[in-house]
Amino acid sequence: MNNGDGTAIFSTEAGFIALNGSVKIKILDFLKTGSRSFDEIVAHTGKAKATISVHLKDLKSCNLLEEQIDPDDRRKKIYSLKCHYLACSQEPGVRYYSDMLDIIASRDIERYGSLKCVFYAVQYGFLAHGINCNPIMRDIGRDVGRSLSNNLMFTHPDDLFEEMMLFWEKNNIGRFAVVEKEPLKIAVYDFFDCRSLPIKAKVLCSFVQGVFEGVFSDKFEAECTMEVVSDCTQGCEACFFVRR
Repeated sequence: MNNGDGTAIFSTEAGFIALNGSVKIKILDFLKTGSRSFDEIVAHTGKAKATISVHLKDLKSCNLLEEQIDPDDRRKKIYSLKCHYLACSQEPGVRYYSDMLDIIASRDIERYGSLKCVFYAVQYGFLAHGINCNPIMRDIGRDVGRSLSNNLMFTHPDDLFEEMMLFWEKNNIGRFAVVEKEPLKIAVYDFFDCRSLPIKAKVLCSFVQGVFEGVFSDKFEAECTMEVVSDCTQGCEACFFVRR
């Protein structure tokens, strides 16, 4: 997200909001990972408490975040997002897009696969135009997951996981492993051959997240939410998802 002096665009229930100011944007970026206390926000931004109070009040008035009483300490408040980050005016999206187009223009396209390269170019193209497609890709992933579940027979978790692993391998989707069962934690490796590309920024974690949510919601007949706890931008060894 843009932590500089540019502009970021957010989607709320009331519509789109264009936001200026590095501190406000930094606060919203911090809240992407989950609810945070006032003191945590102060520590993260490095700003005075009075300054952060003003920014939080402004963000709340814009319906970009919500304030709640901390259930563990009623004297304190916690803050969480009420919006989706959509776009910003900052690099490096343009650079990734340009690098992907260079790959398509070279003979490397044969090594990586033309369909795969075009697919990634579309993703990087969204970034280049300042669009955060993560919420959209997650929604699409859910739809794909629900449709994909029609190709899967089992509903018992252990059998379903094994069937999905074989399906992924057979169709060159990637690999995943169940790290823990309670709560369910899944590690995804090399989804859609992402590690083969020289561009380090990956863009499909939210899509994988949605696919799992769609399959599990359909097969377990209960709404399933998978949280990204570590994505492949942090070294690309694996993305980790936990069921909440």
